[in-house]
Amino acid sequence: MTINKDVPAAGTTGGIAVVDPAGELDVENLEPLRERLLQAAKSGPVVVLDASRITFGDSSFLRVLLEASHLTELRIAAPRPAIERLLSLVGMNMAMAVYPTLEEATALDAGKR
Repeated sequence: MTINKDVPAAGTTGGIAVVDPAGELDVENLEPLRERLLQAAKSGPVVVLDASRITFGDSSFLRVLLEASHLTELRIAAPRPAIERLLSLVGMNMAMAVYPTLEEATALDAGKR
């Protein structure tokens, strides 16, 4: 997992924590993402995962998302088609909100959709 040097790993947008990982996320490299999501969950009631730069996720990636969603309102923003399909195949798109853009996911009223 890599983090965009220009965007904080767990920054805020409009008071909502945003976690911005990139690349392939699997059992070998998920611990930094897990730590960032859990830390962000402590900072407020909503966390957005900017998924626009995630190219692959496996079942351990889904487990980390599920764990975070039990601690906070986890919103998934701008997933690439492969990630969106993965979320849909296992029904996680029904358990957490998926938004087409980061801007929509970080809107304060986004959770009322």
